[in-house]
Amino acid sequence: MTHRAHRWRAATVTVTVAGMITLGLAAPAASAATDPRIDLKVLVVDDGSSSVGAITAQLKSEGIPYTTVNLDDSGRPTVTAAFLSDTVDGRPRAKFQGVVLPNEAPFGADSAEQTALEAYEKTYGIPQLDAYTWAHPEVGLDYTDDDGYAGPLDGRTATVTTAGRAGPFGYLKGSFSFEDNSPTVDESYGFVAQPRTGFTSYVDTPVPGGTGTGSLLGEYAHDGRRELVVTFAYNQYQQQFRVLARGMVEWLTQGVHLGQARNYFAVHVDDVFASDARWDTEYNCTPGDLDCGSGVPDTTTPIRMTAADAQYAAAWEQSHDFTLDLLFNAGAGEQWKSDNGGKDPLTDQLLADKADYRWVNHTYTHLFLGCVQDTSTVPWSCAKNADGSTQWVSRSDISAEIANNYDWAVQHGLPVDRSELVTGEHSGLKTLPQQPQDNPNLAPALTANGVQWTGSDNSREPEQRAVTGGSTLTVPRYPMNVYYNAGTTTEMADEYNWIYTSKADGGSGLCENNPTSTCLDKPLDTATGYLDHIVPAEAHTDLGHVLSNDPRPHYAHQTNLAEDRILYPVLDRVLGDYRALFADDTPIVNLRESAIGAELQNRAKWQTALDAGQVTAYRIGNTVTVTAPSGTKIPVTAPEGTRQQLVLSTVTFGTAYAGDRQAWATPGLLQSALTLKLP
Repeated sequence: MTHRAHRWRAATVTVTVAGMITLGLAAPAASAATDPRIDLKVLVVDDGSSSVGAITAQLKSEGIPYTTVNLDDSGRPTVTAAFLSDTVDGRPRAKFQGVVLPNEAPFGADSAEQTALEAYEKTYGIPQLDAYTWAHPEVGLDYTDDDGYAGPLDGRTATVTTAGRAGPFGYLKGSFSFEDNSPTVDESYGFVAQPRTGFTSYVDTPVPGGTGTGSLLGEYAHDGRRELVVTFAYNQYQQQFRVLARGMVEWLTQGVHLGQARNYFAVHVDDVFASDARWDTEYNCTPGDLDCGSGVPDTTTPIRMTAADAQYAAAWEQSHDFTLDLLFNAGAGEQWKSDNGGKDPLTDQLLADKADYRWVNHTYTHLFLGCVQDTSTVPWSCAKNADGSTQWVSRSDISAEIANNYDWAVQHGLPVDRSELVTGEHSGLKTLPQQPQDNPNLAPALTANGVQWTGSDNSREPEQRAVTGGSTLTVPRYPMNVYYNAGTTTEMADEYNWIYTSKADGGSGLCENNPTSTCLDKPLDTATGYLDHIVPAEAHTDLGHVLSNDPRPHYAHQTNLAEDRILYPVLDRVLGDYRALFADDTPIVNLRESAIGAELQNRAKWQTALDAGQVTAYRIGNTVTVTAPSGTKIPVTAPEGTRQQLVLSTVTFGTAYAGDRQAWATPGLLQSALTLKLP
């Protein structure tokens, strides 16, 4: 952690006798009798705007408890002194550690509610985040007429100031850009203005058409209160918000809160050792798979990595300090070896480099493990028994696919985790519309083979769930828009055109009939379209997942590491863009499947406890106390130097990330509450 961040943390935990948090000033010592209790919960005053919605989404993503007051709800509670604070066991209590408002005075500048809120903030030192407002003196800024700007911000570069990096945005390297996804649509709007006395800018940008720079985000200290003033509009999906969201929450909670956030990225490469069918650019389908009619000849050559591709993969990992997960089908590899005189240089090379990768069981032969498929029609359907019931792949066949692959891995010394599995095509799990339920034989086979986590398709089932009839949990995976049946950039662009262009432009027209899709303005040039259009679009999507505290893995296929090796430009772009944005103390977190599954499981249990009102968390002086249901892990973020209090000693709390300490924590032995000592 940098010295800059340490100074900010130290400042935010200084408490006066009245309980007010001060920045950069020594405060008189506070006695235990007068320190107020500050509950670790955020108040969100919601006007339905996208900016407030973005902050709320970030709070929920991190697992930070919050209470919402909906301004459009006629039955909402009135914000009064009693709503905001009370007394517990003779000690004053602030019910909220921070306040999110749509602007600086949503109740009206002279209203009773606004007066009560401001008095509360002064008394307890509670920060206020103005989610989006215009530049004017009441928020510490000049009007934009005075060497400022009001208008679109698309594509403009913003810079975290020295104060911002010394404060809540120290996890950023310095500069970032506002999105500009369409040259014909204004996607961002804001006010760039000059600070007045009491305003410290955290994010600046050059004044368009003017001289110098102006503020887009900063802190206004006045009248005994502190406001984080944001003068650009945003939503939860825009990259500029995602880059700044962590710091906005850290400022709001003064670096001490329930919940945690990290930037995750894991990439699964499916079908290793196997070959995959190839897209036919003439017939616009994939012969050898199930999407071509019976009249289409199969003249394409399957796509399979070579030993040189495997050598390249290992070298790429080392040069990029990033580990790939290889999901393998050993039976397919053994068949390849049998068909080629007992030799397979690819397998030999991957086994020689086995320690360089994480390995995940993808079943022995990639057998479809759901219903028995009737492929006499396109699309396929589930075969039926004589009585009309569905024919299912048997438990023994499923178990053999799992066990044979695992046993092969053990025999060849692969570092494989028995608890992890991804079935071929996520088969066995329900597949709409043909198979609306899980194969009833799947759960018993998973249990018998010790499988605790099995991959699912995030585009179909984005939430983790238990496989029907068992305890195995799914791990939703993001399908990358890098197709399994494409080994070259030309094939990739051709298939992309087929999917995303209208019938009038020679495409399938699928984009015209899908409400979640849009058509290309014109077909891509198949010689340049992959690198010029598809790579930046896919990398932007993937980086969005990375920046949204989402641990779900992404997946592509071994074909994408073969021939033109089309996956690497996407990965290069994601990793390069990320590392240009974030400081070294905020690395990408690359977890294996079992750890991702556990993270999702912990989050679900934590959210259940919050929804049931079973969590109590507060801070008195420099002591944080949290109680939760037994067996529930507690996510906490705290400053460097925080220690966990045990019965007879203290230990360093959590692990370092982005200048904080974070952990899924539990009370110590013989303790009913988690107790932390802040520095």
